[in-house]
Amino acid sequence: MKQIVALALLAGAAALSPGLASAKGCVKGAAVGGVAGHVAGHHGIAGAAVGCAIGHHRAKVKDREAAAAQANAQHAAPPAGTTNADGATQGNTNAAAPAR
Repeated sequence: MKQIVALALLAGAAALSPGLASAKGCVKGAAVGGVAGHVAGHHGIAGAAVGCAIGHHRAKVKDREAAAAQANAQHAAPPAGTTNADGATQGNTNAAAPAR
């Protein structure tokens, strides 16, 4: 029980520390890993360390995917039939080609 309290206090202090702002996902992962390690055989400290590493990894992957999605959205072609700032139509308007 003392380990859980100590882990919770440590996680709270780490969350409030401005120097650890780049460790996204670590606090949440450490809390979950600490509880899981404690339940699995009194290995709360090891569980917290592994949980921190996994949580940090998942946060990095999530940030990388969000950045890639944002980059793809910025480079996408405008939807068909949209107008630009001048009022001119862009894209395919599905209009028939003029007869020759």
